[in-house]
Amino acid sequence: MLEKFTWYKQSAYKWKGDGVTMYIDPWGLKANEEPADIIFITHAHADHFEPEDIEKVRKSSTQFVAPKDVAEKLKGNVKAIKPGDSGDAAGIKYQAVPAYNTAPHRLQAHPKSNNWVGYILNLDGQRYWFSGDTDPNPDIEQVKTDVALVCIGGDPYVMNASEAAGLVKKIRPQLAVPNHYGFVVGVQSDGEKFAKEAAPVKVQIMKPVNAFEMTEAKAH
Repeated sequence: MLEKFTWYKQSAYKWKGDGVTMYIDPWGLKANEEPADIIFITHAHADHFEPEDIEKVRKSSTQFVAPKDVAEKLKGNVKAIKPGDSGDAAGIKYQAVPAYNTAPHRLQAHPKSNNWVGYILNLDGQRYWFSGDTDPNPDIEQVKTDVALVCIGGDPYVMNASEAAGLVKKIRPQLAVPNHYGFVVGVQSDGEKFAKEAAPVKVQIMKPVNAFEMTEAKAH
């Protein structure tokens, strides 16, 4: 289910399918990446919306789907969306899912009022949910997805491995994939912790293109 994906770092992925190259929150891209047919952005923080990385893969026909505050900073074929919106871009059906914090000490990181998002994307007949930066919340507990790619890095920005594990046990995807750890927040072993605590949900831990920056040795 992940064969067509490349994980760069944090929440940045490439998916290469039937004549379509898609990126989501591109960050940590190499210089000679394949040009993007479509780029999805979840929110305005620099580890998700990085103009320099976008320029590495942008072509004149690249389509963008992004929340309003990000869409206003992009030029070209740009679709501004808010939570609950759905549509089709470059042949990929998408649904924008709310992404926001609920833990009192994290509320200011991703306020619900910002209208930031995650996405459910239909790829090869499967539903893939990219959580964006979020805590468990009533909106995403309703998500129906085959694959859940979820942030697990913890304070001060997003849910931690245990909270994310509890969430995927509620939504019960066929497969859960941790991200947003080992860079900026969270340490490399958080992936294993998430896998253990998410049982019986199956978890696949991907290897990022970029080396993990936050390891136990550096964290202590």
